[in-house]
Amino acid sequence: MSLDTILIVDDEDSIRNQLRWGLAGQYEVATAGTADEARRMLRDLKPSVVTLDVTLGPAGAPPEGLALLDEIVERHPHTKVIMVTGNDSRENAIAAIRRGAVDWYAKPIELEELKVILRRALHIRDIEQAQSASAPAFRKRYHRLVGESEAMRRVFSLIQRVAPTDATVLVSGENGTGKELVAHAIHQASGRRDEPFVPINCGAIPENLLESELFGHEKGAFTDAHRTREGRFELADRGTLFLDELGELPTHLQVKLLRFLQDHLIERVGGRETTRVDARVVAATNRDLPALIAAGRFREDLFYRVSVVRVHVPALRERGDDLRLLAEYFLEFYGRHHKRRLRGFTQAALRSMMAHAWPGNVRELENRVQRAVILANDSYLRPEDLELESAGGSSEPLPTLQIARDEAEQALIVEALVRNAGNVTRAARDIDVSRPTLHDLMRKHGLDAARYRHPDLPGGEDEGDEPEGGA
Repeated sequence: MSLDTILIVDDEDSIRNQLRWGLAGQYEVATAGTADEARRMLRDLKPSVVTLDVTLGPAGAPPEGLALLDEIVERHPHTKVIMVTGNDSRENAIAAIRRGAVDWYAKPIELEELKVILRRALHIRDIEQAQSASAPAFRKRYHRLVGESEAMRRVFSLIQRVAPTDATVLVSGENGTGKELVAHAIHQASGRRDEPFVPINCGAIPENLLESELFGHEKGAFTDAHRTREGRFELADRGTLFLDELGELPTHLQVKLLRFLQDHLIERVGGRETTRVDARVVAATNRDLPALIAAGRFREDLFYRVSVVRVHVPALRERGDDLRLLAEYFLEFYGRHHKRRLRGFTQAALRSMMAHAWPGNVRELENRVQRAVILANDSYLRPEDLELESAGGSSEPLPTLQIARDEAEQALIVEALVRNAGNVTRAARDIDVSRPTLHDLMRKHGLDAARYRHPDLPGGEDEGDEPEGGA
């Protein structure tokens, strides 16, 4: 009987050697001293359990342990993670459990205690595997998706069943429900997970440029085509191409997409030769495609080709208690990013959130919680922090007109910065003011564009990144 593989991730040689010696014979033990080395071993060895030092990383640099935990939970959901902390790091341990670790222990290491924790982690793994033999093992977090409602369980189940195949998938749902996150989860749960995931929004690119973006072009194919360029299909070779807003695809490009789905051949703009591309297609739309077919604006044969499997993402109002789960997820995420120690939501805030219709779905919830985290004066978020009406009414005195104007002005600027991830140029354009004027208003309200930039990706003042959230 083969032994389970345990991966020890710690930047201290003494600890790696101690555990390699102490666990030998009971487990296959591998060790890694850096996050990059751990990523390689996770991919190659697929360990059953990882023990991960929360303070992993070089001295003076931000700890990498929690970030690596998030990657493991997302990309290796069957691997169980045990976090290793210092005696004074209970907060990190609790945060790690919330983010998907199954357990934790504190240094200095007591070997017998660790063996008990390892056995418990493997027992959890065995239970989940036994459940998955007859039904999907549901968790509150699935890749980057967050939810435990029956509606989301159906989505998770479909993802688990379709991901290992190469079937084309059509993801439908309202704006802001997380269709791209579903597509990304399909990619990450598939055998293509280590290859590119290439997204393109068919409605965001002018029609005269979209064909070149998708299929590439040859040098000299049109004015300014100074060199041969690969399109998104070729960039997604061996990986997954995500076609967002499929209903906006022009008719002549629907024909080229249909040909690709039939024989996996593409032809660049201005080219005469075809190229075979092994890319899986996942598409998404918020449009009623059968209605577009009836109106002659979408090909019926393409509809059936692209929707071999259909996954409908429910609106937030249909997800019950997922609303609270998502709100707490965003509160913890943005509280950590903006370095705000917030304890939660007041009961009035929870009632207000449950009473709100959420026309913008999860994206609207994420924006409201992030804005509230930044502006809140208390350790608990209230309805007014979320810019929601109190579900039980209010007897508080009204603010003066000047205070109300200042608050509305500040809220509008924050909204623009949040939407544009700290990009001042785009934020100024959104609220129709000049860039210098926006800088003056930010100084007036004590706002710093850097606070609104994406927590994980680099971005300058004019290169803000779109924030991502769980759906």
